[in-house]
Amino acid sequence: MAMHRPITTAARLSSVAGLSMLLSVAAAAGECPKDKVLEKPRSIESKGGVGVTPTTLGLIHLKDWRGVGDLYLRTRLLTIAPGGIVPTHDHADRPALVYVVSGEIIEHSTFCDVPVLWKTGELSREFGVGYGHWWENKSDKTVILTSSDVVDKETIDLDKPHDNM
Repeated sequence: MAMHRPITTAARLSSVAGLSMLLSVAAAAGECPKDKVLEKPRSIESKGGVGVTPTTLGLIHLKDWRGVGDLYLRTRLLTIAPGGIVPTHDHADRPALVYVVSGEIIEHSTFCDVPVLWKTGELSREFGVGYGHWWENKSDKTVILTSSDVVDKETIDLDKPHDNM
């Protein structure tokens, strides 16, 4: 008869640590090659949005939380059709995390000298003075991204839910 041993707290922590390391390695795969990272931002094309459907999944009003002010934490689902373009925008004062749920998408950034291919399971960290970019879906498949960012009242899309503000 086989005996099953309970999973210890140390084993759980070890598993979580291993998974965290695996995810951090996977997230690094879509980053700009080290020899192509620019110290000063470059000019990039100004592109308008094409074939992008944003859907706000959730919104939290951060007012009065740790002195943040009148800001919101927003999470959206972005569906980018084949040939679609997420328009040129900047992240000088809007930190964001973008996760590639499915598909492959190309980023054109002010701080990378070459386009960067992002694939399913990768995470883009977007924030900083001079940080701007646009994305394009050159594939024949729809790309799905989630985007979580901190925004002010003027930046919130009209598709936001109204029940949790």
